[in-house]
Amino acid sequence: MIFSSLRTASFRNLANAEIFTGAKDVFLVGENGQGKTNFLEALYFCAYASSFRAVRDSELACSELTPHGYFSLNAEKDFSADVKIVQEKRLVSGFSAGNGEALIYDEVLVKFEKGKKSVIINGKRAEDRKELLSIAPSIVFCHEDMEFVSGSPERRRWFFDQTLSLYDIVYLDGLRHYRRVLKSRNTVLKEIAAKKFTGSPESVLDALDIQLAQSGLELMEKREKAVREFSGLLSPLYEEVCGISGVTVQYNQSWNSPDGGHSCDDITGRLRQRRAADIAAGISLSGPHRDRYVFTRNDREFTGKASTGQRRLLALLLRTAQARCFSKETGQNPVLLLDDVLLEMDGEKRRRFLSVLPAYDQAFYTFLPEEPYQRYQKEDTLVYRIKNGQAVSEPC
Repeated sequence: MIFSSLRTASFRNLANAEIFTGAKDVFLVGENGQGKTNFLEALYFCAYASSFRAVRDSELACSELTPHGYFSLNAEKDFSADVKIVQEKRLVSGFSAGNGEALIYDEVLVKFEKGKKSVIINGKRAEDRKELLSIAPSIVFCHEDMEFVSGSPERRRWFFDQTLSLYDIVYLDGLRHYRRVLKSRNTVLKEIAAKKFTGSPESVLDALDIQLAQSGLELMEKREKAVREFSGLLSPLYEEVCGISGVTVQYNQSWNSPDGGHSCDDITGRLRQRRAADIAAGISLSGPHRDRYVFTRNDREFTGKASTGQRRLLALLLRTAQARCFSKETGQNPVLLLDDVLLEMDGEKRRRFLSVLPAYDQAFYTFLPEEPYQRYQKEDTLVYRIKNGQAVSEPC
C-alpha cells in the first residue's frame, strides 16, 4: 500500500494542489516553517481522520493569506485532505502493476465543513473512523513522541492503546465500551457528591461496577500480553542502537492484585470498598484508565536517569517497535512518516537507527536543506522542495 497522491484544500499553509507521491521513498526538503510537517500531517489526517499534533480539527484550517494568495479561508474554516492509495496484490480488475498483478486505487477524503468532520471512502461516507485502520496504516515519528517517554502517564497509555488498536479492532471496541461505562459511572458519582442524584445510587453503582469490571478485565488481559511482546521487540532494538541492554516496559495495573489474579467479583468488591472515596472525589479513582507503563532497566525506572539523547532514541524506537508489532500481527507493512528524525543524531547513531527501521511499503522523510539527504537517496526516490506550502519536484 502506498499513497500515490495527496490533494489538500485550505489545509494549514499547504497550497491547494494535488501532489504525486507514488514512490517507495519520498523526501520533503525545506527550511523550518515552510510546510514539511504539515504535508505529513495531511497524510496522517487521511489515515486516521485526526492530527498527530493533538490539536483541535479547526486548528488545521488555513486562516491567513500567503504572499502567493492561495488561501482565502478566514470565516468558515473549512478544509480537506484527499489521498489516492494504491492497494497491491488484489485479485480484481484495475490498473496494471506491470508484473501480472492487479492494482486498484482507494480514495480517502477527510473534510471539515461548517464545524463537522466527515470521512469519505471511495465515494461513500464512513460510519466509523475505525474503517480507516485497514486502508492506510501509518506510523509517524515526530518530536511529540518524547511525551511517551517523559510525559504524563496518560500519554503512555495513549501510545500503547494506539499500538493495540492498530491491529486489534476488538480491543478498540472494548476500550470504547469501557470509556462509555466509565463516563456514566463518573456522572453518577458527581451527581451523588452534589446531592443531585435521584433514585437508588447504590443499585445503579452496583450495576455500573459490574460492567466496568468486566470491560476493564478484558483490556487488562490484552494489555499485559501486548506489553510482554512489545518489550521483546524494544529491548534488543535499544541495545543495538544505543548500546544499553535490559531496557523494557513494565505494565503496572491500577487494579493490582497481591496474588496476581483477578476476577470480576474481586474487582467489584474492591470498587464497592473504595466507593466512598470515589464519591468524595466525584470520579473513579481506579481502573485501567489509571494503569501505568514504566520504562525500566534491570527492574529500575530508566527514563528519570537517562540523558536527553537516550530518551529521544527511546521515543524513536518505540515507534519502530510499534511498526514491527503491527507487521508481526497483521502480516502487512505500514507507511512511515518520519519528521526530522535524523536531525539530532550523529553519523553513527543515524546509521544504526536506519539499519533497524521496520519494513515499510512507503516512507516519507523531512529534511532541512543543509542535511546530507542525498546520502540516503535511491534511484527512484522522489524529492520535493517545500517552500511557502508549495511542493516543487527536484530533478533526479
